[in-house]
Amino acid sequence: MNERTLIIVGAINMFIAVCCGAFGAHGLKKILSDEMLVIWHTAVTYQVMHALGMIAVALLMPKFGGAMMSWAGNLMLVGIVIFSGSLYLLALTGTRVLGAITPIGGVAFLAAWLLVGWSAYKGMR
Repeated sequence: MNERTLIIVGAINMFIAVCCGAFGAHGLKKILSDEMLVIWHTAVTYQVMHALGMIAVALLMPKFGGAMMSWAGNLMLVGIVIFSGSLYLLALTGTRVLGAITPIGGVAFLAAWLLVGWSAYKGMR
């Protein structure tokens, strides 16, 4: 993704995360168990962190180069979809098998941050 696309996708994810956070705090509070609300909250937290991460990556791209930073942004999006998405579904459905795919999203997050660090280590453009 280029800088503009990363900012747009990051902003959309922030919007979704704020909606999900509000929905969890108000709409799901009386429906879900405390355990499932904690899972929902974890999904929201990681979505927020990595949506902001995508925006940060977009801002860093001109300084540290585009290719690795673009991969980092893409991996953050993949992580949001798999990690947060699987946790949202787990919280809503109680289907525990969804927890088995959550770590794949976590690995995508880890790889993204390693790419950000490596890109900065390699130096400026």
